[in-house]
Amino acid sequence: MKVEEIRALSNEELKKQLEETHQELFNLRFRLATKQLVNHREIPRVKKEIARLKTIMRERELGIR
Repeated sequence: MKVEEIRALSNEELKKQLEETHQELFNLRFRLATKQLVNHREIPRVKKEIARLKTIMRERELGIR
């Protein structure tokens, strides 16, 4: 998801998306531990997605943009 798409979401949608992304990261780590993960680059991608979501949520808390 791009930053513009994330900014278009409401606060509730942001929270839901963050929960889903955390669940995806958990599943990727689980698959990594059981040697079922094929593409190891997925883990950093999901971590960056979580960081984007948290950054935009924090911007809204502080009233930036």
